Amino acid sequence: MTRRRTFESHENRPDASRPTMFIPKRVHPFSARVLLIVTAVLGFWFLSKIVMIRRLSQIDVLNHRGVGNHDASLVDDGGSSDNSQGPAKTTNGYILVHANGGLNQMKIGISDMVAITKIMNATLVLPHLDVTSYWTDTSGFKDLFNWRHFMDVLKDDINIVESLPPKLASVIPLKKPPISWSKPSYYRKIAQILKRCKVIRFPQTDSRLVNNGLAGSIQRLRCRAMYEALRYEDGIEELAKKLIGRLRENDEPYLALHLRYEKDMLAFTGCNHSLSAAESNELELMRNKTSHWRDKIINGTEKRLRGECPMTPRESAVFLEALGFPSSTKIYIVAGKTYGRDGIGPLRSKYPNIYTHSNLFTEEELQPFKRRQNKLAALDYIVALESNVFVHTYKGNMAKAVEGHRRFEGFRKTISPNKQKFVKLIDDLDGGLTSWEDFSRQVKKSHEDRVGLPSRRQPGQAFKSEESFYANPFPGCVCDKSKVHDKARNAISTQSRRSP
Repeated sequence: MTRRRTFESHENRPDASRPTMFIPKRVHPFSARVLLIVTAVLGFWFLSKIVMIRRLSQIDVLNHRGVGNHDASLVDDGGSSDNSQGPAKTTNGYILVHANGGLNQMKIGISDMVAITKIMNATLVLPHLDVTSYWTDTSGFKDLFNWRHFMDVLKDDINIVESLPPKLASVIPLKKPPISWSKPSYYRKIAQILKRCKVIRFPQTDSRLVNNGLAGSIQRLRCRAMYEALRYEDGIEELAKKLIGRLRENDEPYLALHLRYEKDMLAFTGCNHSLSAAESNELELMRNKTSHWRDKIINGTEKRLRGECPMTPRESAVFLEALGFPSSTKIYIVAGKTYGRDGIGPLRSKYPNIYTHSNLFTEEELQPFKRRQNKLAALDYIVALESNVFVHTYKGNMAKAVEGHRRFEGFRKTISPNKQKFVKLIDDLDGGLTSWEDFSRQVKKSHEDRVGLPSRRQPGQAFKSEESFYANPFPGCVCDKSKVHDKARNAISTQSRRSP
């Protein structure tokens, strides 16, 4: 009869061939202590290896799908670590976003909310857009953006849904305006609240996340959302291509000028240089009637001297002429209607080749954009982004967004006026205190390093006054390669010498 061999029988049978361990009947106290120390050291070593492996698995500089060419030279902003892997299998809850402000303010806010969703390990519901701003455009997210593209680009980063699941449709969301310029630790605390309430509504999205000190994976996610995911819907993209084709007829270059001398901006800033008394009073009345504008009494003259006002059409013309742009320069105006009795006249008198979407398209072509100011702003954004030179006259959200996007796409030439310096120079010129030649020389000299050259974003003493991440995404999601940046500087410098 064959005996069945089992693990138990093997363990119990006293086989001479079986290796045995000699165990002394008595262990010396000193030997016991040595054994405990060795065991503790080995245990600590083994645990440290596990922690190291887990941390290495979270490093995504080389392997994580991101924006641009990610390699070992990619700069990380530092700051606290955030999970850089794909979307979580389980969610802490759902985030409803109400993006406030104009088009570019909403884009920046949505990009921040994508990053915040990641930090909170949550699910983002397609954002709701502001329809109560100055422009009162009723276009929704799906009207302005290619929403399927938005979801597809970010699918490896966060979970996005079109609407709340049926089981939560009747849940009253917890309404919580986030604190401006908050750190990830703040949103992790809110995530604990989200776990309990399941749905939270953020009624404001502008400037709700710090510019600096974030994990590199979070900064790259902001760029991916802003510059890749938030693509405009096909109708806007196609019309923009047609407009750019008409501007570039016969391969001619064009300059995009963000002339933000518009009624709403002048009322908001309190700037009234070159305006009549009646026009200034009209702006003051508008400012007083707008409840969410906090500052009511503003000294426009002092703001202008500090360089905080939009440049007037005449100042813009003098600025471009001083830099050396010839009168034949083809200029596309990236803005709405110019305010004031003279309108755009002072600019057109020096640069007659002025274009807008209104004089490049027929009424029929613009029909889908009628009373859709956000759609027109989207059209202008694309034209500004693709221009040979972009010049802004006020550092608003449009200027920041386009400038940052052009840096992201290879540091395209972007002129950012030093308005505080320029105002003093032009006032001296008008007062007969300097000659045109000296004026032009000083304007050129003071703007040699303000043409979109690579420069690292520096943290400021105050969140509100420091350089915006979206105006300069370096460091964060632009490779830190000195040779690449030197090449970009040389290319822009050469372009400046050939055709300003």
